[in-house]
Amino acid sequence: MTTWIDRVRSSIPFVGKRESPENLWHKCPQCGAMVFLKEYEENQNVCPKCQHHGRIGAVKRFDLLFDGGVHTMLPAPAVREDPLKFRDTKRYADRLKTARTASGEQDALLNAKGEIEGRHAIVGVQDFGFMGGSMGLAVGAAFVAGVEAAIAENAPYIVFTASGGARMQEGLLSLMQMPKTTVAIAKLREAGLPYVVVMTDPTTGGVTASYAMLGDVQLAEPGALIGFAGQRVIEQTIREKLPEGFQRSEYLLEHGMLDMVVHRHQLRERLARLIAYLCPAPLSSADAKAA
Repeated sequence: MTTWIDRVRSSIPFVGKRESPENLWHKCPQCGAMVFLKEYEENQNVCPKCQHHGRIGAVKRFDLLFDGGVHTMLPAPAVREDPLKFRDTKRYADRLKTARTASGEQDALLNAKGEIEGRHAIVGVQDFGFMGGSMGLAVGAAFVAGVEAAIAENAPYIVFTASGGARMQEGLLSLMQMPKTTVAIAKLREAGLPYVVVMTDPTTGGVTASYAMLGDVQLAEPGALIGFAGQRVIEQTIREKLPEGFQRSEYLLEHGMLDMVVHRHQLRERLARLIAYLCPAPLSSADAKAA
């Protein structure tokens, strides 16, 4: 039976609920400020209120770093996938497929070449969005490929680290990437070329214990979490409370583990200056005569 309330309600021309995009705003994880997503992205994923540095992917990092965003991606080396046929709650092969679909990339470390304020460089970037930037066979092979490209082009190798550590699904094979990348860095130094590391949030585990801490110059973005073991594990081991800000880039700078902490807005200019110092351009014949 239809009541008078139903009849009245049916006769009212209700206006549909206006829908607003869920991705219109970004909430800063540090200060909680709500920032227009477009404003946040235009500010290089840095909160305009508190300057918290958010995570960014490899492609966007290349666009921000190279002159005019112009760069050439280096091909990803082919490696054996799922060598241990690993399975936990999901098959490792399925996890790789999901990560590749979401990111559009083959693995967590990408290399590109281009110019930074007119100076040639090879740049490698780890993407935390790809399985936590974890280090496996593909990351180790990509790192070595980046070093070889730097040697071939007589250019510095600059690496942006962002990782939760070694990739557990590859077991001991992931840990073998630590000495592998260390040997590659030694070859770069034998060639007389600089290796510069920029640590971003977070840089932890086996990546910290290997190529992240072997740079000729060690940089980090503000507030980045940098360490080997987690803070809770350390506190339980030494049975002491760790100081405030422990494992953050500012703390590491104060204690001599970093050379400088650089805001993302100044990073391109600072890297260009470092390249100029470490890889000075050869003098032209006219300049040589004048000298």
